[in-house]
Amino acid sequence: VEEQRARWERKRSRTAKELLETEHKYLEQLDLVVTFFVTILKAKGTLKPAVLETIFGPLESIYSANQALSLHLERGNLALGLENFCLNLELYGHYAENLEQANKTLEEQLRKNKSFRRFKKLQETRPQFQGRKLEDLLPLPLQRLHQYKHFLRDLLENTSPDSAECQKLAKAVKSVSEVSRWVQDITRKRENSLQLLRVQKLLKGQKTQVLTPGRWYIREGWLLVVPSKGEELKHRMFFLFSDIFIATKPCHPLHLLNSKKLACQAVYPLHQCIVDKVFGHTKSQGGLLSLSFPHKTLLLMSSDQEDIDDWYRSLTAAVR
Repeated sequence: VEEQRARWERKRSRTAKELLETEHKYLEQLDLVVTFFVTILKAKGTLKPAVLETIFGPLESIYSANQALSLHLERGNLALGLENFCLNLELYGHYAENLEQANKTLEEQLRKNKSFRRFKKLQETRPQFQGRKLEDLLPLPLQRLHQYKHFLRDLLENTSPDSAECQKLAKAVKSVSEVSRWVQDITRKRENSLQLLRVQKLLKGQKTQVLTPGRWYIREGWLLVVPSKGEELKHRMFFLFSDIFIATKPCHPLHLLNSKKLACQAVYPLHQCIVDKVFGHTKSQGGLLSLSFPHKTLLLMSSDQEDIDDWYRSLTAAVR
């Protein structure tokens, strides 16, 4: 038992030391943004207060909360420091929610506002920045949140279960995990929106509405359509979403506007779809999938075994 405790203590001390060292580095980087951007821009009035607020969000409040955490860590008050810090963790969630708008507003100001463009360039040439740009520093809080999750888990694993600190650390791990999930959810939704928008732009015309609330992009790819009568196989591009399956074909390569676009041929709702493997469960070359809808049956083929298996998994999961 004594040996186990000594091992825990050594690991815990190592993790606590690493947490403090990386916290100092993180604070230095946040300080660059707060000192050389937020504070000076507020004093100069180069940006309107609302624009400043949009670009930097709750960064100053995050900086203050982390300064307090750093002081606690330096004094060895690990559990208390983390407990107090967790009361401010929501700031990280709000920061994540604002980040997309922050990046858009920053781009817009760099395009339109000549004095801000000059100011930003000048600040970034300071030796403290070491060649880093403001854009590199703004995502730092979200990267740091991810690191906290691992540090806190390590600390908890190497804290004696019957110590007073164990409960405080367990609470801190729970809080960080919850905010982490919140941030991951924001990121996933943002990436999904970008995928929906990309597919919408690929399709000719506006008849097929891809951008629908609650719809999730799953995958896309080329498959061969096997016709019911003895015609030749047709190469088609398919897009799979959480609720629909879209079949498309390339527009004419010489078309003035749509040469690089795809024409939508059919939209199949998935709620009444039945997916079957016709053959392909063997290890032969590729396979064939049957998709049955109320008024249509699609036979889709690929010569790539891995590809057809992946389509089968994705389609059955989406239908389910």
